[in-house]
Amino acid sequence: MEPSTTLTAIVGGTLIDGTGRAPIEEGVLLIQQRRIRAVGDRTMPIPPGSKVISAVGQFIIPGLMDANVHLLGDMRLENLLRHEARYTELIIEAAQVALRSGLTTVFDTWGPRRALMTARDRINAGEVPGSRIFCAGNIIGLDGPLSADFFPKAQEAVSPAMAEKINSLWVENVGPALTWLTPDEVAREVSTYIGTGVDFVKYASSEHKPFRPGPTAFLAFSPQSQAAMVEQAHRLGITAQAHTTAVEALRVAIEAGSDIIQHCNITGRTPIPSSTLQLLVERKTASTVFPMTRRCYESLRDKGFSTEDGFLSPVAVDINIRNLIESRATLLLATDGVILAPEASSDPSWMAGEDNLFELGQGHFHWLKAMEEKDFPPMKALQAATRNCAVAYGKGQDLGTLEPGKRADLLILDKNPLQSAENYRSIRTVIKDGRLVDRASLPVNPILTRPAEPASAEAIAYRARHHVGGSRHPRCC
Repeated sequence: MEPSTTLTAIVGGTLIDGTGRAPIEEGVLLIQQRRIRAVGDRTMPIPPGSKVISAVGQFIIPGLMDANVHLLGDMRLENLLRHEARYTELIIEAAQVALRSGLTTVFDTWGPRRALMTARDRINAGEVPGSRIFCAGNIIGLDGPLSADFFPKAQEAVSPAMAEKINSLWVENVGPALTWLTPDEVAREVSTYIGTGVDFVKYASSEHKPFRPGPTAFLAFSPQSQAAMVEQAHRLGITAQAHTTAVEALRVAIEAGSDIIQHCNITGRTPIPSSTLQLLVERKTASTVFPMTRRCYESLRDKGFSTEDGFLSPVAVDINIRNLIESRATLLLATDGVILAPEASSDPSWMAGEDNLFELGQGHFHWLKAMEEKDFPPMKALQAATRNCAVAYGKGQDLGTLEPGKRADLLILDKNPLQSAENYRSIRTVIKDGRLVDRASLPVNPILTRPAEPASAEAIAYRARHHVGGSRHPRCC
């Protein structure tokens, strides 16, 4: 390992620093002790003895960020049980997949707190490589994965004791029971939870019933309780964000002082009212959006998925995003990115179409492409994937732009990202904390990302005699 005093100079590339300033042609960026020491053009002197990395003809941008991922995102019962003792390993694997694809920082907005924090701390200590992780643990007010809030049928397949064991890893003291409490009592429980070491809090402004669609979208907490949670988080020095799925939940969360609204564009068939858009901008509340490319829409339609209701409605996916862009709201790149085990591909309910936004390691490229299709300005898109995320999460002093004093997280691309969103894929080099990332070695310990095992002789025989998709035997029920 190089001594901490060694300077690294990246020279000759077009430097796009993420601040919104014009790119610097033939830029020079100096790195020392994991941080950026200086940024300038070709006239800036390079200290003797510096390690020089040539970026001539290439493009230097800040490391990308994803404002909403789930590093342990394969919530299928078989995956949770199969890897029950390996949750931290799965999280590290996912963080390495993210880093390989240019995501130097990710914000995990729902997952098992203890395993996430262990993975976070191991990466921060340099024990293992991976994207920098900031985590919230549970979504305050919601139950665990084996519950009505997420996968209700899964809890029917295990004993109550097993369901409790798994759910408790997510929920701890901040589950649905908080919705019975007074605002002061809610704030006390949230304070206790923050004391465990989470980096930010996320609470449910509205319900979460993704697999039980219906005509209702109700508030999970009163406006007073939401304000109390936000105030407590701010008092303890961290940010607070809200999960919303309806326009009134969105309005209440903004008025409560939330720093970030997750998937702001998801409002069913009701577009965000202009008064709420105005409030969002006036309060400088940051918002993540989940856009879909035209190709994704078409593939979902061809596969028979409805694109008229709920999450996939044109209002939720397209009109709201265009209105948010026009209103100049602060937008953040976010994907809900997860890694699924290979066998999950055999389940049609997990199909998300082409340009799958939810595929960790690829979804951020699809996000950038979808936003380009919606005429989001290229520099704004870069900032949504870098500076905006850092500032919204209160990390702007350290991350998000290529400026002196900040952590040296950056990408070197072969093609100009301001000319085409596809050019974000042309990653030549990833540098995190001033150190080159060996992308080819990631993930170090593949678990969910390893290829599916070949079918056994028994499975082959079973398939040959099994009437998959055909009519059942007349005596079967």
